[in-house]
Amino acid sequence: MIAPSHPAGPARRAQGIVTRGTTNPNRLRRVDRWLAGTQARRLRRAADPVVVDLGYGATPVTVVELLHRLRRVRADVEMIGVEIDPDRVRAAAALSGAGLSFLAGGFELPLPDGRRPAVVRAFNVLRQYPEDDVEPAWRTVRSRLAPGGLLVDGTCDEVGRRAAWIAITAEDGPVSLTVSMRLAGLDRPGSIAERLPKALIHRNVPGERVHAFLEALDAAWARQAPHAAYGVRQRWIATARALGDAGWPLLDGPSRWRLGELTVAWPAVSP
Repeated sequence: MIAPSHPAGPARRAQGIVTRGTTNPNRLRRVDRWLAGTQARRLRRAADPVVVDLGYGATPVTVVELLHRLRRVRADVEMIGVEIDPDRVRAAAALSGAGLSFLAGGFELPLPDGRRPAVVRAFNVLRQYPEDDVEPAWRTVRSRLAPGGLLVDGTCDEVGRRAAWIAITAEDGPVSLTVSMRLAGLDRPGSIAERLPKALIHRNVPGERVHAFLEALDAAWARQAPHAAYGVRQRWIATARALGDAGWPLLDGPSRWRLGELTVAWPAVSP
């Protein structure tokens, strides 16, 4: 995986450094489902339907999975995995084919012929690095997006049961935070704090907006305990509805809540 850095000499051109790159099959299914659902219109109207998996890690499994999922939205989508470790790119090259390729690079997104992606997914990339590196990385990627393009910066657990991501548009910067979790066995939704993206994880302290949001989420979950008699999904939907009624600017509705998702406007949680 990659993270922003300052080039130290002529041999370092890509903006980033090599990190662990650990990943697992199906780990990113939650954000993939969100992209294929809520962002389908963005992909369909893209003049050049190229999508980048930025910092895909030691194996290219997440690149291949996202390609298959997005082809259900648009058959001619093209997937490019970008990694800063040339050895990882060489290892993935055997999978290259129609609509699937791999490039060495970092946040500067060195796509051929000056192409600009419609969507960039960067998951578990920034979490190991200083918070001060986040906004410069966002700016670099935004400058490479196509008009109307989207960067998704997120974090998830090792098996993909809990995830959180920030949607960042080319024109407006960060616009929303989404949390997504497996509802079965859920004790307290505020535990998603452990998987907040780097821009927010250190801000989960009293006085910060994201802390207030997670406290409100836990309080609403507790108040909706009677809905558990109808199943955990109904309890989560009731929790989301209660948050909206309390004035939190939610950007989604029951069709997404049923999946264990909840999306809130960025100004409500921003540092």
